[in-house]
Amino acid sequence: MKSTAPAHGSRVRSASVPDARHLSTRLDGRILLPGVREYDRARRVFNAMIDRHPVVIIRCSSPADVVEGIGLARTTGLPVTVKGGGHGVAGRAVCDEGLMLDLSSMKRVTVDSQERIATVEPGATLGDLDRATQASGLATPTGVVSMTGVAGLALGGGLGWLNGKHGLTCDNLVSAEVATATGDRVIADPDETPDLLWGLRGGGGNFGVVTSFRFRLHPVAQVLAGALTFPARKARDVLRRYDEFARSCPDELTSALSLSRPDGGEVSLSVVVCHAGSFEDAEKPLETLRSLGPDADAVEPMSYQALQSAADEGFPPGQQHYWKSGFLTEIDEELIDVLLEFVSRMPSHGSGVGLQQLHGAAARVDPGATAFPHRGERYDCLILSQWSDPADSERNLRWTTELFDALRPFLTPGVYVNNLGDEGNERVRQAYGPNYGRLAILKSKYDPTNLFRHNQNIEPLAAAAGAF
Repeated sequence: MKSTAPAHGSRVRSASVPDARHLSTRLDGRILLPGVREYDRARRVFNAMIDRHPVVIIRCSSPADVVEGIGLARTTGLPVTVKGGGHGVAGRAVCDEGLMLDLSSMKRVTVDSQERIATVEPGATLGDLDRATQASGLATPTGVVSMTGVAGLALGGGLGWLNGKHGLTCDNLVSAEVATATGDRVIADPDETPDLLWGLRGGGGNFGVVTSFRFRLHPVAQVLAGALTFPARKARDVLRRYDEFARSCPDELTSALSLSRPDGGEVSLSVVVCHAGSFEDAEKPLETLRSLGPDADAVEPMSYQALQSAADEGFPPGQQHYWKSGFLTEIDEELIDVLLEFVSRMPSHGSGVGLQQLHGAAARVDPGATAFPHRGERYDCLILSQWSDPADSERNLRWTTELFDALRPFLTPGVYVNNLGDEGNERVRQAYGPNYGRLAILKSKYDPTNLFRHNQNIEPLAAAAGAF
């Protein structure tokens, strides 16, 4: 489909700067132009491989600022991107020659402990959300690294430690306020706009800019959590037994397995668990892992908030990132051979391969009930490559790509959109799976010109507009 936007040449750029300066008088927030203090900091994202320069950044402070920014993008023809936490590995929060809506200062979280609802602005991180909700002994399921932005995570699905008991982040999205491509402010909820709410539950930022989320909360205070770490000589046996362990986990117990090479040495395997129920009920299922003789057993009672930030130090700022992922439904001997062989020669000791469990409540949702389609018991298999020196990029990229190619025969169709890099339209279709067609119709209704296209994009079906 051809874009209806003008070319992004010098004519558009030169027209855009005075338009942006004029707009600044109507904003609660700020305009950041190249050369202005804070511009470079605002354009930076989690993945240091991304180095892009927008024509203008609007640091929004209110939903009205977002609407004004969308209007500027329409009138100037500038591509528009949206930055919440800026944690997406593909770096789609920012583009060259475009307009970036920076929502990172909109991070207020309000908790209604009686109704068990959190209202969350789009710049909030998981850490911001957890701090606010845990003060009342409540939580909503999110991801596993506290610096991650709530908005991008929720709109792509949201897989984390509570998925077995309480589902994905998107499953707990009650409603949202959205600024659409036309500049309208729409409430997505089950009564007035169930189609839009359905699309926001896993369909990414394709339908507008969410300026406020409302999430259902659950009582979660102390959890039994931590890592069991095994040496290289036991890695094969643990991989064999892990599948058995994961399949027998009750909803309250969710786990993730990871393979790494600490300090570039031998392969190390760890299984991190989170039991969000009676601690006594956790002992029997955990015995399967403990009987294998871990070198270290750090599973202990802790606050859920402490667990949520436990992995943060593994993602220092300024790292180069390249990820590949897919879904597994079983772990067999041939797969184990591939994993152990590749991890033994992993070029960066900051990298790892993880199998994050999706099960229980998250698995039992019908694939068509939300835009996120990947249900049923499975593992999100993520090759997470990170390194600090750009000179090492070629060998890290090559290792990651070769491992992913070796894993292809074991992967089921589909990919978790929040792990997806710049991998082409076919992989985007795989991310949305059997729901892609319905999402394209929804896109035609809310963004027929594809204004919001700098994402894992769903192209509109203009002829199908109004089919809902």
